[in-house]
Amino acid sequence: MESIRRVASREVYRNDWLTLREDDIQRPDGSDGIYAVVDKPNYALVIACDGDRLMLVEQYRYPLGLRRWEFPQGTAPGRADMEPAELAARELREETGLRADSITRLGLLDVAPGMSSQRGWVFLATELTEGAHEREHEEQDMRSAWFTRDEFEQMITEGTITDAQSIAAYGMLLLRERTTG
Repeated sequence: MESIRRVASREVYRNDWLTLREDDIQRPDGSDGIYAVVDKPNYALVIACDGDRLMLVEQYRYPLGLRRWEFPQGTAPGRADMEPAELAARELREETGLRADSITRLGLLDVAPGMSSQRGWVFLATELTEGAHEREHEEQDMRSAWFTRDEFEQMITEGTITDAQSIAAYGMLLLRERTTG
């Protein structure tokens, strides 16, 4: 099957976290169009699991104007290209202070494939050791806490957790546990 072909591309906006570009495209039927794409670096999301407990972080999400609970996640500083497991360990340490002796890749998520190129690797972190967090300046209002799986699922049901990546990652964890017994 034919796909959309990029004919031309121009950068519309850039900052330290993303680039917005506008592409002139040609559809499979030959018609022309425009596509706006948000390019962001790939990220790692970490489910830190200690028995029945899951570590979450809460922070203010400016675009929503709300504080939100979610799994630790983020990109490498300065748009650096880091190996996903290394990035996961870095994000976990930075946001929660936890260090993991075991980090297992669970899968890959496409954040918003209709408008963004960003993808996220999901990891399970176990055999955890607590330590001091190393949060970035933008994360100064962040806090972290342990929740049981029942509490986590209740937070989803009540709408306290609405982060699509965290919910999808939890689904990956449940599927992995079901298939590995």
